[in-house]
This record gives sequence, structure tokens and C-alpha cells, in this order.
Amino acid sequence: MSIERTRNFSIIAHIDHGKTTLSDRLLEFTKTISQREQQAQLLDAMDLERERGITIKAHPVCMFYKAKDGLEYKLNLLDTPGHVDFSYEVSRSLAACEGALLLIDASQGVEAQTVANLNLAMQQDLHVIPVINKVDLPSADIDKCKRQLEDILQLPSDEAVPASAKMGIGIEDILEAIVAYMPPPKDPADGYVRASVFDSIFDPYRGVVSYVRVVSGTIVRGQKVRMMSTGLDYEIKDVGIFRPKMTACEKLEPGDVGYLIANVKSTADVKIGDTITESRRPSPEPLPGFKEIHPLVFSGIYPVSTDDFEALKLAVGKLQINDAAFTFMAESSAALGFGFRCGFLGLLHMEIVQERLRREFNMDVISTYPSVIYEVRKTDGTEMLVDNPTFLPSANEIDEIREPMVRVNIMIPNDYIGDMMQLVMDKRGQVNNTETLDDRRVLLHTVIPLNEILVDFNDKLKSITRGYGSMDYEHAGTQAAELVKMDILIAGDPVDAFSCIVHRSKAESRGRQLCQKLKEVIPQQLFVVAIQAAIGGKVIARESISALRKDVTAKCYGGDISRKRKLLEKQKEGKKKMKAIGKVNIPQEAFIEVLKTN
Repeated sequence: MSIERTRNFSIIAHIDHGKTTLSDRLLEFTKTISQREQQAQLLDAMDLERERGITIKAHPVCMFYKAKDGLEYKLNLLDTPGHVDFSYEVSRSLAACEGALLLIDASQGVEAQTVANLNLAMQQDLHVIPVINKVDLPSADIDKCKRQLEDILQLPSDEAVPASAKMGIGIEDILEAIVAYMPPPKDPADGYVRASVFDSIFDPYRGVVSYVRVVSGTIVRGQKVRMMSTGLDYEIKDVGIFRPKMTACEKLEPGDVGYLIANVKSTADVKIGDTITESRRPSPEPLPGFKEIHPLVFSGIYPVSTDDFEALKLAVGKLQINDAAFTFMAESSAALGFGFRCGFLGLLHMEIVQERLRREFNMDVISTYPSVIYEVRKTDGTEMLVDNPTFLPSANEIDEIREPMVRVNIMIPNDYIGDMMQLVMDKRGQVNNTETLDDRRVLLHTVIPLNEILVDFNDKLKSITRGYGSMDYEHAGTQAAELVKMDILIAGDPVDAFSCIVHRSKAESRGRQLCQKLKEVIPQQLFVVAIQAAIGGKVIARESISALRKDVTAKCYGGDISRKRKLLEKQKEGKKKMKAIGKVNIPQEAFIEVLKTN
């Protein structure tokens, strides 16, 4: 089919605004799937996506649509995630498109992630068609949505298409708008073969499957191609399109979105954002890649059994092919053995990766408390990056510690503005300014340390605003702060796995919390065990586990009291000796329980 009749587009929206339901209806309307294959959330292939009702991976699919002008068009759709933690998936998908459908829930209106995803589309210079979804709901307010489109998003409201993906209302109007308004792909007719890799998966039988958007030239089976980032040449074994399952075809032409399988066996040879060109006549320069992704949250992942380290290494390598935002490097811990220091885009991303390791690779893993990267300037003027408290220099060597900050945009109903500002201040953040969106909602522009929003900020935001608040964040540089390393001593010995970097003002409460938790999970010994939280040499919190006591006087029935005293004195000496040489064995459960305290 000619490039003039090809349209590549994405669906972008805030989480739960109906992207996946709309993609289901588009597949039905264009008869891409038969009645027998129909099911809800068809493009959400992962069981995790179905269980949680969220999209984690972008899913490409090719549809053919006969428009009202009598011509048949090829529509390549990429359904994208809505959660802020998967914004990298969205930006990669948008790089393979010329247009985007911006979905807005008619009852909820514009949300924080709607604005963030629209900005991603604008950066790629895409044509955006607004769609007001869920117009069949009793609480739908179409006029309000149109006002927000013009006031907040600066999009013309007369182009907005009213629809209901669930009821199938307005689906044909959406398809006609795509054909009429979205531009076809451009073909730089210089004869070079260029294809951009925007995703990939690992197939145990066929090796690495690359998802590509062909920019120029034609890709056919048997062709010799070159990966421009590594310079390695491969022969293409198979090419095809998604309908929505992989369907082999003769060739991929300019503007097509499809897959190719070359004889790539190693997961390290395929880079997301790489350019594929012909090895006989390679392109002089690669296509502009995607922006480098910087992980925001770090956590250690260790196998429960040390024998599984090699299997875990293989599993994280395969997972990284499918999720380019996930990074890892080997590390070891005195308590947990060998494992990996992993970088994630957020806490939900971290949770999903761990769950995928368990389900897809059958790995039992333990993860350490999530942390961020700190910039440390030492007294001798040298700079270093620290993502693990173990590597933090001693206090007398540190001149300054800078922590990463994030710019958080919080959209909330007016009634909760006081409580929300209090939460931001509790998290050591500041509200720069507030913006009134309409008569019911405000947008808070805040700057908060990344470390403070890691664990429970989103949960607290949802509970304060009764579920109506939404947020998105972006990196905002670093800022000097009064941070200290807090060690946990058990029977006088520091345990690396429990160390953490905290703000001085929160050190005492965090120390008490950890000590109380450890008191519950460490079993009693035959001597008193002291659990202490310390900063440098100063103990700031303490709990004691009382000793197990054997009743040595049980055999003394009657007789002189001095017999009992003699036995008790002997026991006391034994306990003293044991305290000097005894070691506390910390069970694995203790490490896991401590990770749950926030």
C-alpha cells in the first residue's frame, strides 16, 4: 500500500481514561480480529496488565480501514501506558508515529498525566486529535472538557470527537478524523534503508525479535542488515506486521510498523533506539534516537538462594530487552550475597519488574529498600556518586551531600488544598505556585526531594483527596541537604543491609521505627541483644531483646537457698561469656520485614 495511505498513530491519556477499551473497539470496527477472538483488554497480553487493569507495555497493531472516500488505508496503532512510571514507553511509541489521539474522560476532565503525555507528543511535533471519551456516563460534562481543552491544553475544542469506547459510540468518527487530519509518513527518497528499533522481546526459539518503524527503503527476508550502534551485520530471517499477533509478510515498506527477526542470539546486541540499515549500502548517519533514560529509583535485587545468581543474571538480561528503562549492575552484600543494583523509573515500575521476574522467569527474589543517587563532594574537592549507603565516606571526609529533586505537578480538587500543602511540607518540599484550572480544581507546582516521594507519597495523595488527586513528576536537578548515614547495630555489630541515608530531622523517628521492627522479627538469644540506631558514634534509638532463660533451679526442690544461688551465679557467668563471644543470626525474614517499613 502506498505511503500516502498509511497512518501511524498512538493513543495517549491519563491512567484509566479508556485507552485499551478504545483500541479494542477500533480492532473490532476494522475487523482486524474476528468475533471469536474478541476479549476485553485484547492488546494487554501480560497477565499482570489484565489483573491490575493497567497497560505496562506499548502494543503495536496494524489495521486496514475502508474510509468514506472509498479508499483503503493502513492504520498502525500503538496503545501506550498511562502511568507516570511508564512514560518512557510512551515517548518511544510516539517516536514511531506522526499523530496521536489524546483521550480525555468526560467525567474526570484533564488530569496531570494528560498534560504530561500531551507535552511528550508536542516535543515530537505530532498532530494531536482530542477525543472526549465516556460521553454515555451520567456524570459526563462535555462542555467542561471542551473548556479545559482550550484553557489548559491550548487545543481547538471544535476538533474534539465525542465518543464512548465501551458503548462503541463515535468510533467511525475517530477513524475518519485519523484519515483526514493525520499526516502520512514522510519518505526521504535517497535510497538508503533505515528502520528505527522502538522495542524488542526475547523469543527462546527465535532469539531477539525487534519491533521496528521503517523510515525509508524496503526490508525483505534474506536481506543483510547492520545495527548502527554495534556495527554488527545480520541476515533477516523473517519480517511481518502485528494483526495483533505476529503475522509474517513479504516485505516492510516505508512508513510501516512491524517486526523483524535476524539471527541475533545475544540480548546485548540489540539497543532500543538503534537504527537498522543495509550492510551493502549503509546509511551515512543514524536516525535521531530516543532521549537517554535516567533511572530515578534504585534497589538491590538478590536471589533467595545464592545458587540462583546465574539464573537471575540471565533473567534480568532478557527482561532488559523488553524494558529499556530498566538498568542493572552486579553488586554484593555481606548479608544477602551476590545480586544486582537495579534502576527503575518509579516504585510501580520496580514492583512490576520484580513481579515479572517471579512469574516469567520463576525467580524468588529479595529486594532492598529503594534509594536514590546522591552527589557527594569530599573535603579534598573530589566528587562522587553514591547510590548505596555502604559506599558513603565517613562524616569527617564529607563537605556536602546533594540529593536529587523532582518537580511534581499535583492536580487536586479545591477542598483538599490545605491538607495537600501540609503533606508537601511534611515531605520537605515547597509549593512554588498554584494555578486555578476551573471552579473545582487547582494545579500545585511543587519541588520535593525524590527520596521523599519514593514510597508512600502517591498513596497519601490518593487518600487525602479521596482518590480524585493525580500527579506526575520530572527530574529537577540536585540540592544540598543535611543528610546523614544511619547505621543499625545488632549486639554492637553494624549490619550493612540495614544502613540508610536519611535527613537529620527524620533520623530519630526512622531509627525508632527500624529498631522496633527488628525487635519483633529477630528471635530471642540466650543473652540480651541490643538493637541500636546510630549516626556516627551517637546512638539515637535503642530496643533490647530479652534473653531466653533456662530454669536452672528446677531440679532444686527444698534444701538450702545457697544451692539455688550457686546455680544462678554459674548461669550468670555463662551468659556473660556467651555475650562476649556469641553471634546473633539474623533470619532472612528480618531483611524482608525491614524493607516493608516505610
